[in-house]
Amino acid sequence: MNKMCRCGWLDESKPDYVAYHDQEWGVPVFDDNKLFEFLTLESAQAGLSWYTILKKRDNYRQAFHQFDPVKVAAMTEEDINALMDNAGIVRNRMKIEAAVNNAQRFLEIQREFGAFSTYIWQFVDGKPITNCYQSLAEIPAKTPLAEKLAKDLKKRGFKFLGPTTVYAHMQASGMVNDHTVDCFRYQQVKALATSQSTG
Repeated sequence: MNKMCRCGWLDESKPDYVAYHDQEWGVPVFDDNKLFEFLTLESAQAGLSWYTILKKRDNYRQAFHQFDPVKVAAMTEEDINALMDNAGIVRNRMKIEAAVNNAQRFLEIQREFGAFSTYIWQFVDGKPITNCYQSLAEIPAKTPLAEKLAKDLKKRGFKFLGPTTVYAHMQASGMVNDHTVDCFRYQQVKALATSQSTG
């Protein structure tokens, strides 16, 4: 039986990583709470491996109220201090404070646009971009579009969301399909891209 081909960045010895790649990565996300979860986790990842964060995701969900932006936005200095003692997450005060700040900014965008998904998906005209990368080496760490989105988020007061982190978010949430063309998920995600949009 032929081995199922997957993206070259994946460590297939880790079942939870394989499940993330096979079921989540690149699937278009339009749910605001899920988008907030991805943004928060990508922000926490800065300088670390994604797998480090993935292993801690359940702990993050508990620590950050299942990524309810209203509840996270209301977190106090006392809450932040308590999270600094939580070994289940990355205990970086600036990143924890950024999560609370970003929740507040997230709610501002919801009020302005009706939904955060409406805001963020406008950068790709409401439909995923399907790339055609042959190998891992071709996939960029950031793109001009990610730089544009990161600049707008920064202007709106978001923190720990530079162009590289934003592009990782775009990949994870399906704004772009960066599965390599030989990966079995490439065509599956491409099909989703043609059937789903904010419109």
